[in-house]
Amino acid sequence: MTESKALPDQLPLFPLGGAILLPGEFLPLNVFEPRYLNMLDDVRQGSGHIGIIQTRQGGTPDKPTLSRIGGAGRLVHFDETPDGRYLITLKGVSRFVLTEELETPTPYRVARPDYTPFSQDLEPRSEIEGDRGRLVQMLQAWFQVEHVAADWESVGAAPLVTLVDQLSMIAPFAAAEKQKLLEAENSAERLVTMETILAEHLAGGADGPVQ
Repeated sequence: MTESKALPDQLPLFPLGGAILLPGEFLPLNVFEPRYLNMLDDVRQGSGHIGIIQTRQGGTPDKPTLSRIGGAGRLVHFDETPDGRYLITLKGVSRFVLTEELETPTPYRVARPDYTPFSQDLEPRSEIEGDRGRLVQMLQAWFQVEHVAADWESVGAAPLVTLVDQLSMIAPFAAAEKQKLLEAENSAERLVTMETILAEHLAGGADGPVQ
């Protein structure tokens, strides 16, 4: 439970539409905006954690409205490019509820997170039961419609729990769909949610359901 002790009560936020971070998974990012370069400088000297949270309609371009639930990640890789960008990788630790946004002098946004609804995120993931063949068939059909390539050999070899969580993060789902996958109680529920989303896309054709 060392991760729980390290989770900060004030979490710097990196708002991203169409990106989620699940516990145990890894998210590579190419950071170039000055305020987030500043944030990473601070994070490296502080707790080492960042909150990845999706934006939604509302607010302003500089300060968009945020989703209620995001994912906290620990900085596990950092590299600076010759042109001043930061190439980083975050490892997902726990989801959180954004309880309030704090007034700070920083150019980036900071929140007070509540991790308690997701205490299970700190436990090791266990394998889930499900029809892998059905899931793969649905994915192949959807990816063909969307002209998305995939390494199907790797898909077939990965544990189902890993496959579901990784696909939730990297597959070309819409932002609202990714949020549903993020908020699913666990990986087993995430599989059910994913199959429902895929079924809607396949029923709706190439454009999927109305967003």
